Amino acid sequence: MKEVVEKLSLLVAEFTKDANAQVENGNKAAGTRARKASLEIEKLTKEFRKASLEDSKK
Repeated sequence: MKEVVEKLSLLVAEFTKDANAQVENGNKAAGTRARKASLEIEKLTKEFRKASLEDSKK
């Protein structure tokens, strides 16, 4: 579960950087990268939820 949290932290940082570049500078490529990162974040949050539920059952 620790690995998932670390990956999430990195992806959120990437997403934030790219999303800000799109909003502030109108960088379309950064918007594409931000959308891709958001999909990966969604997958990892689901993975975290599963792992968290398993740990709570122990």
